[in-house]
Amino acid sequence: MRAGRWLPAAAALASVLALAAVQAPGEARAETGRCGDPAQRPWCDTSLTPDQRTALLLPKMTGDEKIALLASDDPFGGPLGGFFENAHADTNDGIERLGIPPVYMADGPAGVRQGKATALPAPIALAAGFDREGARLYGRTVAWEARHRGNDLVFGPTVDVLRTPRNGRTFEGFGEDPYLSATLGVPWIKGAQAQGVMTSVKHMAVYTQETDRLSLSMTVDPRTLREIYLPPFEAAVKDGGAATVMCGFGELNGRWACQDDAVLNKILRSEWGFTGLVPSDHTAVQDTVGAANGGLDMELPIGMKYNAFLLKLAVSQRKITQATIDAHVSNVLRTMFRFGVFDRQAYPNDLTRIDRAASQTAARRIEEDGITLLKNDGILPLKAPKSIALIGRAAQESPSGFGSAKVVPFTTVSAQDGIGRRAGSGTKVTYNSGDNPGDAAGAARAADVAIVFATDSQGEFFDKSCLTLECGEPLRGDQDGLISAVAKANPNTIVVLNTGGPVLTPWAGQVKGIIEAWYPGQEAGNALARVLYGDVDPGGRLPVTFPVNENDAPTSGNRAQYPGLNKATTFSEGVMVGYRHYDAKGTAPRFPFGHGLSYTTFAYSGLVASTKAVQVTVTNTGDRSGVAVPQLYIGMPSPGVDVPQPPKQLKGYTKVTLAPGESTKVTFPLSARSLAYWNVEAKAWKVADGCYEVMVGSSSRQIAQKGRLGTCR
Repeated sequence: MRAGRWLPAAAALASVLALAAVQAPGEARAETGRCGDPAQRPWCDTSLTPDQRTALLLPKMTGDEKIALLASDDPFGGPLGGFFENAHADTNDGIERLGIPPVYMADGPAGVRQGKATALPAPIALAAGFDREGARLYGRTVAWEARHRGNDLVFGPTVDVLRTPRNGRTFEGFGEDPYLSATLGVPWIKGAQAQGVMTSVKHMAVYTQETDRLSLSMTVDPRTLREIYLPPFEAAVKDGGAATVMCGFGELNGRWACQDDAVLNKILRSEWGFTGLVPSDHTAVQDTVGAANGGLDMELPIGMKYNAFLLKLAVSQRKITQATIDAHVSNVLRTMFRFGVFDRQAYPNDLTRIDRAASQTAARRIEEDGITLLKNDGILPLKAPKSIALIGRAAQESPSGFGSAKVVPFTTVSAQDGIGRRAGSGTKVTYNSGDNPGDAAGAARAADVAIVFATDSQGEFFDKSCLTLECGEPLRGDQDGLISAVAKANPNTIVVLNTGGPVLTPWAGQVKGIIEAWYPGQEAGNALARVLYGDVDPGGRLPVTFPVNENDAPTSGNRAQYPGLNKATTFSEGVMVGYRHYDAKGTAPRFPFGHGLSYTTFAYSGLVASTKAVQVTVTNTGDRSGVAVPQLYIGMPSPGVDVPQPPKQLKGYTKVTLAPGESTKVTFPLSARSLAYWNVEAKAWKVADGCYEVMVGSSSRQIAQKGRLGTCR
C-alpha cells in the first residue's frame, strides 16, 4: 500500500509523540519514576532485567501485600464505570511501601471508554480495511488517548473469531477468519504498546456468543481450537508481544476459561512462552483454588475469589502452594517492570493533552478504509445531483454498539452534516426520518437520488435473535419495507448500512447501490461523503459473509451448535467457520468474504507460487486511481477422511493504491505453518502430502489466478 494514504494521520500523531518524548517500555530513567532510590530499593535499578528486579522485590513483600496485587481494587469498574469522566475501568492500588505503583486500566477495543473520547469506527470496520498499517494506527490512537486519561493498560484488541453472525459483539472483533484476526491484532498491539501503554488481548480462548455467556459449556475439538480460535492469541503473544491476555467466560471442554490449566498454563505459558499477566474478564472467576492453579494472575473488577481470606485458607489447606501465589505475583511485577510502569511518573489524566485533530483524522481515515461498496450499478460516485433525499434516522446519528466497547464521542459528524457540506449550495439535501414509509417514498420521488440509511442494534450482553434489519432494530420499524418503498419511488436509490455485522438484504436487487459503512465512529459523515463523491476510493472488503437467507448462516437451524441446549453447545462444525462453511456446503452467499468494489477495475496476472511465497501482478485497468485488495487463498489436501479441509483458507492479503494503467507485483510470504494443519495424534502442526491449490483474487468467490504446489496429478 502507498504510504501516502495514511501519511496525514500518521504524521500528525508522530508530531505529538515527538513533542511528548515518549519512551519505549524499559527506557525510562529511575530518577523520573516512582520506584525510588536503587540504593535503598535494589529492584529500582533499571539496568537489571525485569526477571532480576522481580526476584529482588518479591521476597520483600508480605503475604497480604502479595494477595493485594492479585485483584483490582475498584468496586466501580466494569460496564458502568467507564462512562464517568475520571473513572477507570479497573484500578490496582499497588503497594506504596515498596514503590509498587498503581495500575490504571481502561476499556478500549473501539476507543477509550472513560468520559468522552474519540469514537473510532467499530473494530469490524477496521477489519474491513484489510490493512495492517490501519490496525497500527488504530492501536496507536487508542493508546495515546488512554495514556492521557491516566491509564497504564487498555483492554483491547478483541480478536475472538466470529462463529455466528448473531453474536452481539460481532462489531467488536475482526470477523470470521483467524488469519485476518491474527494479522490485524499484532500491529494493533504494537501500535498501542509503542506509546507506553500495555494491551490486553481478549478473550482467551473461545468466546463466541452472549447468550448464556457466563455459564455456557462449550465443547470444541483440539484441531478446531488450534486452527480457528487460538491463532489470533498465539500471534498476539509471539509476534505482538502483548503485555496481558484476558481470559473470558464459560467452560471450554469442561474447564472454566479463567482456570483452564490446559490453555493458560500449558499452551499460553509453556508452549507459547508467554511471560506476561493474565487478568480475568469481569466476574469471570468461578473458584479460588481452580483459578490460582489454573493460571489466573489478577481478578477483575475486585477480589471476590482472590482475597486474603480465601487465598490464605486455600494455602493453609494445601490446596494452593505459596509457590503458586508467588508465581502469579511475579507475573504481575515482571509485566510492570517490562513496560516501565515503575520507572516513570503516573500518566496525567488530562484531556487537553490529547491531540483531538490527529485522532479525528485517524478516525476518518480508518472509516474511509473500511467502508465497503457491496453493489454499484453505475450510480456511484455521485455526479453532482441537484437534489438528494436522505432517509432514515441513522442519517442524523452515528450508530454504535453497546457495552464495554461503547465510546462517548468528543463530537459527531452525522451523514446529513457531512453530505450536506460536501454537496455544496448547488445541491438540495433533504431529510426524512423514514418513520412513515409513504412520506419517505414521497421525499424520495422528489429527489434525483435517494439514500436510505438502515441500522441494526448489537452489543454486549445480548445476541441478535435474527439477521433481519427489523429484528435487529425493532424500534425503527420495518426497515426492509422502507427500503423497498423508497426504491419503487426512486430508481436511483442507494442503501447505506450502519451495522455491526452481516444482515439480510432481500431488497438487494431493487436498489442501484449498497454501501456497508459499519458503526462508523465520530467522523461518520465526513468519511461517507468523501466515499460517495469519489474523493477517496471505498477501501473496504468484507471480513464477514453476508448470507442470502437466515438458514444459510453458520450454526443456523442446529440448536445444539447455537445457542446450545441446556447451556451447552457443541462446535460440531469444526473448522468450517465463516466462508469455509458456505464453500463446504456449496451455498452461495449474498456477498462473500473479501468482497468489496472499487470505483475502478483491476486485473491479475503472472501468478508464481512456491512454498516460500506467492507472487502476482495487479494492474489498474480503469480510468481512475483506486484501491485493490489482492487476497491469497490455499486449498489444502486432507491427510484423511477424519481431517476434512475447507475448499479454501485465507493465507495472505495486501492493499495497494494504483493509478490508471499502473501495475505492481505483490508478494504473499509463506511458511511451513501456512501449509500446515493441526495433527491431533502428534499434538503438533504437520504439513500433509498432496496437492495444494493456490488461488489469488479479489474475494473468496472471485478468484482470478490459480496455481498448484506439492504433489499434483
